[in-house]
Amino acid sequence: MSGPPAAGTRIAWEALPDHVRGAVEGWLGSPVQTAATQTGGFSPGVAARLLTVDGRRVFVKAVCGTPNPDAPRFHRREIRIARALPASAPVPRLLWSFDEGATEDNRDGWVVLVFEDVEGRQPAVPWQAAELDRVLDAMAALAESLTPSPVPEAVADSIVRWLERHGGGWQRLAREPRPGLDEWSTRYLAALAEIEAAAPVAAAGETLLHFDTRADNVLLTPERVYLVDWPHARLGQAWVDLVFFAPSVAMQGGPPPAELLRRYALVAGADPAGISAVIAAVAGFFTYQSLLPPPPGLPTLRAFQAAQGEVARLWLAERTGWR
Repeated sequence: MSGPPAAGTRIAWEALPDHVRGAVEGWLGSPVQTAATQTGGFSPGVAARLLTVDGRRVFVKAVCGTPNPDAPRFHRREIRIARALPASAPVPRLLWSFDEGATEDNRDGWVVLVFEDVEGRQPAVPWQAAELDRVLDAMAALAESLTPSPVPEAVADSIVRWLERHGGGWQRLAREPRPGLDEWSTRYLAALAEIEAAAPVAAAGETLLHFDTRADNVLLTPERVYLVDWPHARLGQAWVDLVFFAPSVAMQGGPPPAELLRRYALVAGADPAGISAVIAAVAGFFTYQSLLPPPPGLPTLRAFQAAQGEVARLWLAERTGWR
């Protein structure tokens, strides 16, 4: 089992407007000789490894408000966070950025990020045991190094605020039922909303979380594990990243979430009821989102969320005994 693909609508480097490519090449100081579009991930824009005529290699991301009007906001957020990450973190360094902004004459201003190029690859899917062990160890080490967060809450915001704004999926479904909700969720909806309501308190903490860890956001090199794509970073409990990561692992052929949780050292000492509350929030988020229409430029997102929601609901059923 590998699950639905994590894929947005990629734009080729050559399809960027001339002035945007010119700005990048001007900063590079050399024309681009080759550009290899990278698959994986949900950004509906450019994601390409560039090789310049003079032999320099970089990775570039670029979006505008078409087709997805939210994409530039995430790229701008990633610029702020990437600039604030410590040099010791296993994260590709942000080298340069370019932001046209959105004006009256140009509502689709381009946002460009240029990173150092990492000679790595994504983990194999279905997950392989040795690679998953490497990623879990890297996540734990990174969480310890990012506690307390080196990025201020004013830049990264908190998991508490995210849960309050976006994490009440069961509560939303209780207020606004949507067609297609599965029978188990319908039966336990009121109880699920009650458990989920405790998630913000349970998740509050001082660790900088990646908050979007999946196979397509990991790069493996022989020596190191890199976490890429940081626009969703938040402050919270160190174990929260594992809870959000676990459904995608099981969906993509890895072990079930309960096993992953047992193997993750940073869970030691955490309140089991608090973990269940966050699992409920994860399940509610993916379940609710999967019932919405697909956002522009992200045709596979809802199926990806639905598959993770199914895993998270099964995980929660095991912990609560609700069958």
